[in-house]
Amino acid sequence: MRYEYVVTLKRDNEKRIDVISFCLCFLSVIAFLFEQLRTGHFNLFLSLGSALLLAGIIINFLHFKKQDSVRYKNWLLIAGIFWIGMPYLQWLCLIFVILAFLEYQVKYPLEVGFSNDQVVINTLFKRKFQWSDFNNVILKDGLLTIDFKNNKLFQKEALEDEEDDADEDEFNDYCRKQLKKAADS
Repeated sequence: MRYEYVVTLKRDNEKRIDVISFCLCFLSVIAFLFEQLRTGHFNLFLSLGSALLLAGIIINFLHFKKQDSVRYKNWLLIAGIFWIGMPYLQWLCLIFVILAFLEYQVKYPLEVGFSNDQVVINTLFKRKFQWSDFNNVILKDGLLTIDFKNNKLFQKEALEDEEDDADEDEFNDYCRKQLKKAADS
């Protein structure tokens, strides 16, 4: 589908996701080491998992200090693989794999595509709306506001775009025309 306009919105929960991912990786390291202490014998598989996850935590911490983007997807996958080697709670492997997939999705910038036929909000499962579903759509001062006819209001801050392809007035005129066309039909 070709979109006339695409508005990229800010994600405001990235730090919370990083904290949760960090805690899960760190708790996995603790669980792997605790299992070895509990049984009283060295387990190469769990030791390797602990070492890899500690390295991942340190690498992400260094990236965080440099103000770089931090991703835990790979480290959550590694933790999931090593949970298979635990004598208990092996089902956590599935949880870690799912969380690794969702971590990427949650951190990906939210995009809203506007075409002549419909408006698509690009989430994990794309949500499609007809123009007739809206009372109003406005982009003002970097804030996208979508007023639904069912009294729902969607409002998010847009990311600053280095290349300003279109200004807010042009976008708002386009939306006004689409809304009028949907109301007339």
